[in-house]
Amino acid sequence: MRTPIFERSERVSRPFRNQLRPAERVFNWVLLMLVFLIMILPMLNVLAISFSSNTASQVADVTLWPKEFSTEGYTFIWNARNLGQAFKNSSFVSVVGTFFTVIISAMAGYVLIQRELPFRKAIATGVLITMMIPGDLTLVSIFSLNKSLGLIDSYLGLILNGLVSAFSIMLMRNYFLSVPESLSESARIDNASELRIFFSIYLPLSLPGLAAITFLDFIGKWNSFMIPLIITTKPELFTLPIILRQLTQPTDSTSGVLQVYDNARMAAIVITVIPLLLLYSLAQRFLIGGLTLGASKG
Repeated sequence: MRTPIFERSERVSRPFRNQLRPAERVFNWVLLMLVFLIMILPMLNVLAISFSSNTASQVADVTLWPKEFSTEGYTFIWNARNLGQAFKNSSFVSVVGTFFTVIISAMAGYVLIQRELPFRKAIATGVLITMMIPGDLTLVSIFSLNKSLGLIDSYLGLILNGLVSAFSIMLMRNYFLSVPESLSESARIDNASELRIFFSIYLPLSLPGLAAITFLDFIGKWNSFMIPLIITTKPELFTLPIILRQLTQPTDSTSGVLQVYDNARMAAIVITVIPLLLLYSLAQRFLIGGLTLGASKG
């Protein structure tokens, strides 16, 4: 006897149930908690040491709570190691560089979806090939080029290097492919320019993708180490990653009259991470959706 149509439709419309057995669900929960602890415990240890006193921070053990609570590590590292200037440098270079990188990536992605573009697939393939070249192999040529252009020891050099991101271009291209072509065709019938179509239709419908590349590009520029290292020699242009490297090598740049305690080193790490956490809290709503849709469209 066949099942009535209305019963079959009701069965299909029921919400999907978790098919895992109770033991499997417990295993997944335990595994996720283990991964969470592995990730969170080092962060708590860094935070606890950063708020400990100079003497207590020198004790070689793992602690999850500050010993002899103090903020002298933050005060010392901000003033003695010129961390304030490095923070300003990283903020300026990351914000300005990310702004122009997002604009360039969005425009390039929009160009790559145009059917009238000659050799469109070949250009997209060329962009993808650049992602396969290790960045360390280009350091010598990058230094030589920056030296020839007079970009050594300048904010312009820190901003221009890494301004174009192949990953962001391809992600925005794939995201723009999800926008119905009928919208742009209707706008062209109404004599709208390509810039009008780009700014009025594609960008507003691609906010998750824009948020995703903004977050990823900002992280990349904020944590960039090799490029600032090879094109900057003046301490007033050092970014936070360079200062952190100096703090982890007390035998050279941090040796001298002033001793750098462990609480000051951990305080520098906390100060460096705070902007990334704030940005993630603002962008997490768009981040997963933007990366998922941008990666699934071909």
